[in-house]
Amino acid sequence: MSKQKKSENEGQVEARVDALLKKMSLEEKVGQLNQVGGAAFSPGPAAEDQIRKGGAGSVLWLNDTKKFNELQKIAIEESPSGIPLLFALDVIHGYHTIFPVPLAMAASWDPKVPEKSQSVAAKEARAAGLHWTFGPMLDICRDARWGRIVEGAGEDPYLASAMAAAQVRGFQGDDVSDSERVLACAKHFAGYGYSDGGRDYDPVYLSESQLRNTVLPPFKAAVDVGVETFMSAYMDLNDVPATGNRFLLRKVLRDEWGFDGFVVSDAFAVANMVIQGHAKDRREAALRGLKSGMNMDMSSYTYTDNAAQLVEEGSLTEAEIDELVRPILTVKAKMGLFEKPYVDETLLDKVIALPEHRATSRWSAQRSMVLLRNEGGLLPLSKDVKKVAVLGPVADSMQATEGSWMVFGHTPAAVTVLQGIRAKLPNAEVTYASGPEIRRDIPSWFENLMAGQERKPEQTPAESEAAFQSALETAKAADQIIMVLGETDIMAGEAASRASLDLPGRQEELLKAVVALGKPVFLVLLNGRPLSINWAAENIPAILEAWEPGTEGGNAVADILFGDANPGGKLPVTFPRKGSHAPLYYARNTTHSPEDSPMYNPRYWDGLPVPLYPFGFGLSYTTFEFSNLKISSEKIKLGESLTVAVEVTNTGKLAGDEVAQLYIHQKHGTDTRPMRELKGFERITPATWRKEDCDLQTRQR
Repeated sequence: MSKQKKSENEGQVEARVDALLKKMSLEEKVGQLNQVGGAAFSPGPAAEDQIRKGGAGSVLWLNDTKKFNELQKIAIEESPSGIPLLFALDVIHGYHTIFPVPLAMAASWDPKVPEKSQSVAAKEARAAGLHWTFGPMLDICRDARWGRIVEGAGEDPYLASAMAAAQVRGFQGDDVSDSERVLACAKHFAGYGYSDGGRDYDPVYLSESQLRNTVLPPFKAAVDVGVETFMSAYMDLNDVPATGNRFLLRKVLRDEWGFDGFVVSDAFAVANMVIQGHAKDRREAALRGLKSGMNMDMSSYTYTDNAAQLVEEGSLTEAEIDELVRPILTVKAKMGLFEKPYVDETLLDKVIALPEHRATSRWSAQRSMVLLRNEGGLLPLSKDVKKVAVLGPVADSMQATEGSWMVFGHTPAAVTVLQGIRAKLPNAEVTYASGPEIRRDIPSWFENLMAGQERKPEQTPAESEAAFQSALETAKAADQIIMVLGETDIMAGEAASRASLDLPGRQEELLKAVVALGKPVFLVLLNGRPLSINWAAENIPAILEAWEPGTEGGNAVADILFGDANPGGKLPVTFPRKGSHAPLYYARNTTHSPEDSPMYNPRYWDGLPVPLYPFGFGLSYTTFEFSNLKISSEKIKLGESLTVAVEVTNTGKLAGDEVAQLYIHQKHGTDTRPMRELKGFERITPATWRKEDCDLQTRQR
């Protein structure tokens, strides 16, 4: 869109919003600040009744194209001012076609992966009638025990900022009026990933230095590429709930960054300020939320019940309400919802049938996987193998393959690792045994709500042992064994923090027993967070981190294992040796007793705290050489920049990708800085170069 055309559109939008605000009643304005729930479990009166009287600006927890049109018709034809609704849902890593979880996409170190993936997610979601996704999640997390680490980009603000911008571009495109795009929502603002002990929802205490240098950069990157909405976080930040935090929502977001979109609370979070002790009652919670700049209340109905009265009694002015309503109306106008409020109910089936969507899912999964170990070049495997055993409780699980945070009402339909291997080896005998089940010790309230299935009765000790022995017998009859271990989908995500990072259940016990058979064993991990696989890291020669890879995950795993794709991903987060070592991250400040000094204190006397696998680590089936490093200047002044160039050569026999990573370190200054900080990266595919070949043109810079 040209600058002139954009300016004209902005003027038209502003005029429309001004006209609407002049004719709307105070109650209607408050209604635009209210997000109603469309699901049976939603609190409050029926959505239809609220919409009819102009008491709703948005609807969530609904995934029904026909119902979207029915509710929109009420809003357009029966509400006082005929203002269209925004339909919102958590579309975190795919709508119908599921992509690798965000942590996995960050492991690609390739912003094209989240951008392409989320553009497909947006196209499918918009075809279903959705306008707005509650993503991307931009919380930096350095404590792998936190369950929601799976939704973010890991521990580093530079990498996370690149992934944040890519996801926003994928969801929104260049123009939010595009009928194949949805509004993005940068969440959770801010600091949520630093909860005490990695425990979900617990308080966060951060210095302003940590906040500005580590936590805020991905959110600023989202603002810089035009993200239209933000979501606040649940927890207290330095003793003030993020939901009512004027420092975050006004000083930083509005005043410093110039954000002109709108902010929605997390679910019920405005009312939760009473529970947190920040407000004495719902009236005061509404006042604190509105004064802090919280535009939309997600289904706690605290604004609906109190905002008009607050204006009438003089605690708020109607102009303050107008200020909060304006960006909501603006985004609806920018999306063209006044002109085209309805969705074609025949469109979704056509869109989700597009074969290129599954192809993109497979490509994204391939690029997200990280080769952690490959002693002796055992991978890739030969397709001539005759008997392969695939073992493990997640090997044939569609839920574990697609991962946590599925779209509300989604039916799992992934290609599992077992299915992918069988498709790759049509002439081999591929047997399978799950081994003993794995399950959470304490159930999640999400299990019935999000997973769509009842919690099964726990295996008895006898049943567990029978499953263990069945897996061993299956392994004994095979030539090669592929173990697929890790976590189920419900073991990561919201309300899924862990005290331990060990393999759940009897998985390591089974792995040891299978290795004792003396046959070739290969390990594939399906998981939503780093795991402490210490024994495997020493005893399994080939380990592939596949994360939760999505709809085409099983095919992508098989592509990697059997050499049709070469792994090139790198870890976006440190793998600790123990959960008790968390938080563990690479960008630590140098202490008075550095780790490389003769007087090095190992910090713990009962084991080294060094990572099992460090940030940025990942192997390939080929090898690379870095040479001819050049820096444009030896010294720079504050505000200046320099260029760093290096030649990267593929010195092996296979095509493959490498990620060039640039780190900096401040030798001294008034504020100490980390030992290393990532400040540049690029995933490249260097040409293969033979030593006898003197043509430097085959090298890639």
